[in-house]
Amino acid sequence: MRLSVRHTTRYRFDQPVRGVAQSLRLWPADCASQKVLSWDVTTEGALRGAEFTDGAGDRTALASWRGPLDALTVVVTGEVETVDLFGVLRDHREKGPASLYLRSTWHTRADQALRELSLAALDGMKTATDLDRAHALSRAVGEAIEYAPGETKAHTTAAEALTGGKGVCQDHAHALIAVAHVAGIPARYVTGYLHADEDGAGHEASHAWAELFVPDLGWVGFDAANACCPDERYIRLGSGYDAQDAAPIRGLVQGSTAEEHLDVEVIVTAEGGQQQQQQS
Repeated sequence: MRLSVRHTTRYRFDQPVRGVAQSLRLWPADCASQKVLSWDVTTEGALRGAEFTDGAGDRTALASWRGPLDALTVVVTGEVETVDLFGVLRDHREKGPASLYLRSTWHTRADQALRELSLAALDGMKTATDLDRAHALSRAVGEAIEYAPGETKAHTTAAEALTGGKGVCQDHAHALIAVAHVAGIPARYVTGYLHADEDGAGHEASHAWAELFVPDLGWVGFDAANACCPDERYIRLGSGYDAQDAAPIRGLVQGSTAEEHLDVEVIVTAEGGQQQQQQS
């Protein structure tokens, strides 16, 4: 499938600020399931700094804006050819061992309820394959947390989302990482884009899911929010320990206590004109 993306992020400040510095992780990497045909990240008015590929194989660039500044915009446009490999991440260049992703964060730390969910999901599966165990964990999270926008916040933890029983893709990914860690499975948070089916299945154009490390296969993606593994509708951007670590844009504002207003618009279009749009 050929997917086109336009991702616009606008920041507005109540009063001018002295400057803004950002770390941008907005470039998809070529791998067996996706080939980047074209990709551009525009940061009008910014001074572009160092660019590098981190140990997880994700390209990162630094950008800064000098003030006084009351608004700035980051625009991503590109086209990617994708194929369905049943969620398996192949030919992705990274340096770190999978064991790095046994580390939990504040967002993914398992409480007693998450530990019980993990144990219940794998009950009776001692002879099951590692892949079947991973699927069981993803299915359990999807059933335990209903997809419901507006019920959680950016700082909501996996434990809090499970307690509330509702959340969005970020919460499903955090919870799946947590229950995987309980089972001794390396797991990480992944950001990207999703193009919805014709019937509307698929929840968000700007999306997140988890990857679990499965022996003999490597990293395999699991989208508990949509009860599937990433397929040709998905573009993978980057990964990290949790949503904060994997965020496509991270930054700081210098010299002001001005209130920040964020507007994000993501449009994902499949070849032939079918379009999915998300605004927040």
